[in-house]
Amino acid sequence: MQKTNAGISMVAVCFLMLVVGAGWGQTSLGDARRARVREGVPVKIVLVGDSTVNAGGGWGKGFCDIVTANVTCVNEALNGRSTKSFIDEGAWAKALADKGDYYLIQFGHNDQKPDAARHTDPETTYAEYLRRYIRDVRAIGAVPVLVTSLSRRTYRDGKVVEDLNEYADAARRVGMEENVTVIDLNAMSTKLLDGMTQEEADGFDAVTYPDAKAENAATPKLDRTHLNAKGQAVFGRMVAESLVKARAELRPYVLAGGSKSL
Repeated sequence: MQKTNAGISMVAVCFLMLVVGAGWGQTSLGDARRARVREGVPVKIVLVGDSTVNAGGGWGKGFCDIVTANVTCVNEALNGRSTKSFIDEGAWAKALADKGDYYLIQFGHNDQKPDAARHTDPETTYAEYLRRYIRDVRAIGAVPVLVTSLSRRTYRDGKVVEDLNEYADAARRVGMEENVTVIDLNAMSTKLLDGMTQEEADGFDAVTYPDAKAENAATPKLDRTHLNAKGQAVFGRMVAESLVKARAELRPYVLAGGSKSL
């Protein structure tokens, strides 16, 4: 009986070593990456998301403008994409091939769209896709960071219309469950905007364009989703400052003031 128990104990120990060892392997990759960053070596940060992250009209340009020369800031965000379509179209595979050290991931605006190619449900498929991004980033030894959706800038009764709450809530929940850093851009941008008027918030708008439905087709219609240079700088710094608070090892990689284009 003693011999049998010993045999069972050895099997149990070996099983635990295999399971825990696998976890250690994943952790050691991330720890090694963070240790290199703490030593001040060059680091690559990859931005993934939709048009509110893309360099053309999102916060990504403002973010990349204030990192130091030791950072390669790669903006892979694409207009009109959701968590689903970004993967389905091969953009995610391309971003992973960049072999970044950190991946900042923000979707939600287009996950709301009704078309089957992009739509996800915040409670189910959106959360599942975010977990896929997290797993894939960890698999290459990099550090995933979730970013909740930048608030749109449309007001009702003096307050910003919060139409992205379900997706922001889902990202927060997934981040907590997966032990991933979450930059709550949705909450921070909403708080800033709630202290402004509609006219003041329109100062962040990317473009004006003709409204085809207006009696005068030349009547401008304000874009209250995308960002001009001022908006890119404000919200890009908001993301950067939140990132270094959560990941202190990155503090030396973000400029305290001014900007730098890479």
